[in-house]
Amino acid sequence: MSSTPTQSPRRPLTLRDVSDACGVSEMTVSRVLRNRSDVSPATREKVLATAKALGYVPNKIAGALASQRVNLVTVIIPSLANMVFPEVLGGISDALDGTGLQPVFGVTDYLAEREENVLYEMLSWRPTGVIMAGLEHSDASRAMLENSGIPVVEIMDVDGEAIDSMVGISHRRAGREMARAILDAGYRKIGFLGTKMPDDHRARKRFEGFTEALHAAGLEITDTEHYGGGSALLKGRQMTETILKRSPDLDFLYYSNDMIGAGGLLWCLDQGIDVPGTLGLAGFNGLEILDGMPIRLATMDACRREIGERAARIVAGMGDEGEIGGARVELTPRLDLGDTIRRNTG
Repeated sequence: MSSTPTQSPRRPLTLRDVSDACGVSEMTVSRVLRNRSDVSPATREKVLATAKALGYVPNKIAGALASQRVNLVTVIIPSLANMVFPEVLGGISDALDGTGLQPVFGVTDYLAEREENVLYEMLSWRPTGVIMAGLEHSDASRAMLENSGIPVVEIMDVDGEAIDSMVGISHRRAGREMARAILDAGYRKIGFLGTKMPDDHRARKRFEGFTEALHAAGLEITDTEHYGGGSALLKGRQMTETILKRSPDLDFLYYSNDMIGAGGLLWCLDQGIDVPGTLGLAGFNGLEILDGMPIRLATMDACRREIGERAARIVAGMGDEGEIGGARVELTPRLDLGDTIRRNTG
């Protein structure tokens, strides 16, 4: 009866392995890996090359025990399915490149209780800073952030009070500007279609700004269609069909985001509806998906990548605003009338 020899488990590499391989002391290796300046350039290059060749990764938990911090930046967003947030994450990653800080992210699905849980777990690792979407949090989350002792940057929104710093746009102003553009084009019977309502606070604020501008012009929203789930082209088609069958006299549809707006546009074109003559359409976010549409949906660019970049720079202490903490950065979104809002020729 033959037996297969048991393979002993591989042990992790240590400072001693790097030290033996390059012929310097463990203390010298440690100084190089901690980026201390009291090591000659030649020795530094030799140690780094040896560590890389061996595949050695430093144990930063040990260093964190002394400093009470790890070189991680917690990023908390509501969704990965929403095409908005990957671009925000890209901006954060690009801005942190070369700083020694690494972003780690969690997803809340727009749920306050899940945000609490994600925040609790991530703060337990003692990150260097926190970047999180939105200004609305539960009392428990707010208490954790206020007592974390690290830079906190709330992103995507400036319509409210920040715990520490904020970077974003005014969604109420964005809603008002879109309403004025629609009214200027002569549309009067307007419907609103939204997903994740009311948990998506930024979409809610755009709707509030939108209706404020309509009220100022003596108008009201004619009809609304809400869906509690996420955004998708198919859902946009379905919501558009539903609201137009219920209110066929609508002459404009304002969508809470581009994804359902694009689905609505495709449905209208399939039905032979004259867009923008008989029916105008607009979304929000300025997603790249609109570049592949038969005609371009009116939208508003939400400055996603720049928001991520500016927030990361604040956490890393590179912000244009100076010292970390207390920064309020309001960016200005760009309105794009596309091909789905009539041009005012008057």
